[in-house]
Amino acid sequence: MDTPGLTTDAAGHSHCSWRTSAPEYPRYHDHEWGVPVADDVQLYEKICLEGFQAGMAWITILRKRDSFRQAFDGFDFRRVAQYGEADIERLMQDPGIVRNRAKIVSTINNARRACELVDETGSLARWLWAFEPGPEERPATVDLAYWAANPTSSASVRLSKALKKRGWTFVGPTTMYALMQAMGMVNDHLEGCVCRQQIEDLRRQFKRP
Repeated sequence: MDTPGLTTDAAGHSHCSWRTSAPEYPRYHDHEWGVPVADDVQLYEKICLEGFQAGMAWITILRKRDSFRQAFDGFDFRRVAQYGEADIERLMQDPGIVRNRAKIVSTINNARRACELVDETGSLARWLWAFEPGPEERPATVDLAYWAANPTSSASVRLSKALKKRGWTFVGPTTMYALMQAMGMVNDHLEGCVCRQQIEDLRRQFKRP
């Protein structure tokens, strides 16, 4: 019998059970979710897509991710920062993305805020990784009950407040916790998932920016 929150594949390897809930998830779960990221463009993309996901299922965003990348110039934030009203209207007519005006406007706003932050501090990655929670803020083990009960953390609250103070939008504590999971700032693969130790190894080897 599978452990709660885990499933076992044909090879006998255990994984987080959400991995099997959509055809796109195995690759995302096994090779992307939780892998540490230090590239500014990739991080801006993750912030934006997590913002678009608010109120929706992540699988919807994942399935549209390539279209989002095409629509937003590969999430090059210096290019997106130059978008104007014509671009907003173009994006509102693009069926490949989530056509939510507030989230589109937020993506452009956040590109401008990202430019300001990079110009001021030199690196979006360095600034974000400064919010990595210390060992005392993380549980010794992670199980389904913990993960379900903790969609935010003290670190994600701090990150959210700091970004909002700088004028970023759609960066609430829950959205920022999802970002922290996705970018490898925390490792929330469940205990028993074969990827958990792999991610721990990557995090140990990762050079913080």
